[in-house]
Amino acid sequence: MATVRNSASTHAPQGPRAIRVRDVLTQTFAPLKMDIQDESHRHAHHVAMVRGPEAGASETHFRILLVSAAFDGVGRVARHRMVNDALKAEFDTGLHALALTLRTPEEDAKIS
Repeated sequence: MATVRNSASTHAPQGPRAIRVRDVLTQTFAPLKMDIQDESHRHAHHVAMVRGPEAGASETHFRILLVSAAFDGVGRVARHRMVNDALKAEFDTGLHALALTLRTPEEDAKIS
């Protein structure tokens, strides 16, 4: 189950970057669970940057929960690299930061 939402309001429209991120992560990791939250509004205080919210950019910061068998036997740092590599095109066009929670199905079962 994939969810895309704006953390300021669960009823906010989904932006185009969030939809692209969801599609790339779905195609790459076949997740059993995914939740994507746009937290860009929480970072408006950052020092001005060309691609930041202050410059009129949106969808720059996301919090993502991803549960996938693709993470079996893969360490924490390598999992983050896998996601960052999959989203390289988004980083190249304005995505600034991800807060990632990446679990195997077994790890997720222990928490749920």
